[in-house]
Amino acid sequence: MRLSDADRELLYEKLARHHAVGRLTVEELERRVSALAACETEEQAREILTDLPSLPPPPPARTPSTRGRGHGEAEAAGPGWRPTPERFRDPRTARVMRVWVDEAGNRRYVPENA
Repeated sequence: MRLSDADRELLYEKLARHHAVGRLTVEELERRVSALAACETEEQAREILTDLPSLPPPPPARTPSTRGRGHGEAEAAGPGWRPTPERFRDPRTARVMRVWVDEAGNRRYVPENA
């Protein structure tokens, strides 16, 4: 079946997530993106990702219990998150927050003593 532009974009996103979790080097990501751009069918595109393992599930959707927190704030680091050396004091709560990067490359903020 012919590969649609929307399907191709989803596959680009998957490749970017694999790179974000450290499964692909920049060079390998670029090689696979170029190969994906040349694909005409879904079968050809699947071949580009066939050797990669499943991705971790996306972070859970915000629930009512998370209201009032800042953007990207969590009570504890999630699986696959990597800590950074960055810290800051939240002006709303005065808590010291540590910056983490999740598997998709998003910045997340967790209280330092969590």
